Amino acid sequence: MTVNWDGFHNARDLGGLPTRDGGMTRPGALIRSAGLFLVTEAGWQAAYDAGVRTIVDLRNDDEIRPGAEPGLTAIGGSAVLTGFRPVADPPPGIERVEVPLDGVEDVEFWRHLNDAGLNGTPLYYAPFLRTKPDRCAAAVTAVARAAPGGVLFHCAGGRDRTGLVALLLLAVLGVDPEAIAADYEQSAEPLRTFSEALGREDDGPQIAGLMARHGTTVREAILETLDGFDARAYLVAAGVSDVDLAALRERAVA
Repeated sequence: MTVNWDGFHNARDLGGLPTRDGGMTRPGALIRSAGLFLVTEAGWQAAYDAGVRTIVDLRNDDEIRPGAEPGLTAIGGSAVLTGFRPVADPPPGIERVEVPLDGVEDVEFWRHLNDAGLNGTPLYYAPFLRTKPDRCAAAVTAVARAAPGGVLFHCAGGRDRTGLVALLLLAVLGVDPEAIAADYEQSAEPLRTFSEALGREDDGPQIAGLMARHGTTVREAILETLDGFDARAYLVAAGVSDVDLAALRERAVA
């Protein structure tokens, strides 16, 4: 469900999706978004009024504080948007939590993904899940342990890192893979308009070219990633506690 708060882009409420055990994801509990550079005071007020109380920022340190680790995000993060100052800050009552997902210090891993033409596409999800379970566990744990209220998680464009965390959250909640793939596909058009708003070139055609080069589509790549994937077993092995998984379900499933 698209979120239309002023200045939010590529933002969707992940509520209203049926789970395999007959439940449904709770509206207002989990919201995914692109970077919050353009969110206005009115937009923040709308988010607060809708119940958002925690922002989980998946970006790297040098995206949040440019110059902290020069060059690392260019190797890792697939949507490098540095130097943008936010229009307005979150109001009191909305907490920010930073969980840098990429693990950009693993330069060899990211160079391999870049050289193979996987970065910036869902084709990087499977190798990332294999190689960086600790980073995935940290993101899911942050959502599970957030203060009562809605949790909004984002990266820069709200497609790749945000999409991976959305995949993990929805999969462990029991949402059907087809619905998870459909959610990922919804980012294409919002990212085009977000790029226009930032004065940047849309990388959608480049991503489509990479997928074609690999002989697949974003939908097929998501479904292949989820084929046989036991999200609960994966997250437990990665270090997410049963208590936190129960809290996540209590938060996000009606």
